[in-house]
Amino acid sequence: MYSSSRKAMSYLFQTRRSDATQKKPASSEEQQQKIDDVRELLGDLRTEMPSFLSDGTIRRFLRARNWSTEQAAKALKEAVKWRRQFKPETICWEDLAGTENEVRRAYIPDYLDKNGRTVFVVMTSIKSLTSTKEHIKQLVYNLENMAMNSESAQEENVIWMCNFRDWTLSSTPLWESRESLHIIQNYYPGLIRTAILSNPPKIFESFWKIVKHFIEPTLQERVKFIYSNNSESQRIMADMFDMDKLESAFGGRNTARLDINQYAERMRRRDQLRGTNKHANGNISSS
Repeated sequence: MYSSSRKAMSYLFQTRRSDATQKKPASSEEQQQKIDDVRELLGDLRTEMPSFLSDGTIRRFLRARNWSTEQAAKALKEAVKWRRQFKPETICWEDLAGTENEVRRAYIPDYLDKNGRTVFVVMTSIKSLTSTKEHIKQLVYNLENMAMNSESAQEENVIWMCNFRDWTLSSTPLWESRESLHIIQNYYPGLIRTAILSNPPKIFESFWKIVKHFIEPTLQERVKFIYSNNSESQRIMADMFDMDKLESAFGGRNTARLDINQYAERMRRRDQLRGTNKHANGNISSS
């Protein structure tokens, strides 16, 4: 049973229901027509970034904008403007500073959830050794990879899991959290199916009160607060994951540490699949 403090926390963390109703087209043909309509609205941008403006990307933006072609096109134009400056497609594995420590803080494991969705793990208890700028670059690198994984997905395809055990206010600066949410929601919308926040301490309540104002209502609906010593939380995780593969930090039975060498090989292969050109952007240097 929940303790009185946990009941209070659960009430505090209850997310708002969105007033917006998804207007998903009834058939694949209607979806494709929406995608084609967005392409028309994008004009010359279609030839400037053809790999980014794929059917999968446009579908994600349409989902995130309730299938409004005008709103999706407007959001895509803003994303293109950002990509011109940030050049996320050029970020390679070798460009990530402090790779071993930082990867243990945030990585894409080699297992999926029971519905075949990509999993992204964040361990805030591991102290970062790099700057906020490097954190943002690593986040974008991972988002690019997850977007590629979701290219053909008909719905949101990422389970975002963050372990908040031993979290402190210095673990995740507010500015960095706000910037990260801005990038996720504006430049990589339609990715996150569920966000699992595991074992947040009491002090996290104050932080959440501020941060949730930066989170869109539809994404707030997807947040789940999980506690290791709560039977309902354990049931939720067992329904979603193979517990032999799930990290013990989230209630699973996997106690193995991430093998950095194997992970590096996997991400370099993904760089090749993405067609990443390390020298395409003169502003990015190897770490």
